[in-house]
Amino acid sequence: MQKIMAINAGSSSLKFQIFEMPGEEVLVKGLIERIGLPGAIFNMSFQNEKIKEVCKINNHAEAVETLLEQLKAHQVINDLSEIAGVGHRVAHGGEDFVKSCVVTEEVVQGIEAVTSLAPLHNPANIIGIKTFRELLPEAISVAVFDTAFHQTIPEENFLYALPYELYEKHHIRKYGFHGTSHQYVAGKAAEVLGKPLEKLKIISCHLGNGASVCAIEDGKSVNTSMGFTPNAGLMMGTRSGTIDATIIPYLVDKLGYSLDEVVQMMSSESGVLGVSGISSDFRDIEVAAEEGNTRAQLTLRMFTGQICNYIGAYASAMNGCDALLFTAGVGENSPLIRKMVTEQLSYLGVTCDVTKNNAGDMIISENNQAVKVCIIPTNEELMIARDVEKYAKQPTR
Repeated sequence: MQKIMAINAGSSSLKFQIFEMPGEEVLVKGLIERIGLPGAIFNMSFQNEKIKEVCKINNHAEAVETLLEQLKAHQVINDLSEIAGVGHRVAHGGEDFVKSCVVTEEVVQGIEAVTSLAPLHNPANIIGIKTFRELLPEAISVAVFDTAFHQTIPEENFLYALPYELYEKHHIRKYGFHGTSHQYVAGKAAEVLGKPLEKLKIISCHLGNGASVCAIEDGKSVNTSMGFTPNAGLMMGTRSGTIDATIIPYLVDKLGYSLDEVVQMMSSESGVLGVSGISSDFRDIEVAAEEGNTRAQLTLRMFTGQICNYIGAYASAMNGCDALLFTAGVGENSPLIRKMVTEQLSYLGVTCDVTKNNAGDMIISENNQAVKVCIIPTNEELMIARDVEKYAKQPTR
């Protein structure tokens, strides 16, 4: 038995779980929020205990230190040497990393080289990797890339219609993200439906503050909505998603914005927040829409309409769809979003049973429908732990 830690570092957060492998038993899980902001929050649950503390955590290095201290203080582990391996979710691996790998100095340099493609995430990922390697020198470190699952996307789907030299020389192409999540839920759906993954045409909707749609055929990603960076595709909590590229020079040349201001706007002030003017949280939008706020209602129509556009395109490209999956915070927890999406897809044979949808059943399509509509809770941390287990050495006896 081995203790494997899975780390998912966001721009201001650090999510963690420790699994006892190969049994995949969760020993502890938690989340550190508001890193670098006043009133950082440390959450941890294990056995029958739950801990929530407000503390000062200035950066991700301090978050790692706090996590390890808390694990020992609450006797979740007695000694740090018990941790055989640590897996790190890395947002962007470029074209160099087509699968998970053991972290070396060369790997760290490779991740740093593509930081500009995921500026909100890769720096946090790197800090986490370096700190864990320093504090847990005996544990193997494994990088698990969000982009790796999408390396099977064919050239005609990942290329942009730009001069080909930009791809050849500078690797400008679609990379896709949320790969670990899409891969996990596709495999889980195959189990639920009792069919081989290789025989299914799946469309996976990872809907949260970040959101993407993925076409999965024969167990492989063949297209996805996110692109060169995680800013493309669907409108998201604060991200614009795909827009007409010439809007950018118009904002700069005609309206006087600086390029940095435009990038900031598209990343942090747009999407659901920008259209609604209310919040980036879909729960707030749904409440406002129910109360009659027209911009909130518009936001929901835009979001669900864009999801349906991708689903329709991917079903056409795969010449069919066997399963439509909803996952992540919004996908798993919003009956309204699922209802609005499925109502627009009757032409594909998609249905949604109201009772099952409201109850959050795993299969929410009506009985005997060809397209199975499923709610599949994602578990990126388990996928990370499984990848680490492949590399981790057996513990010393």
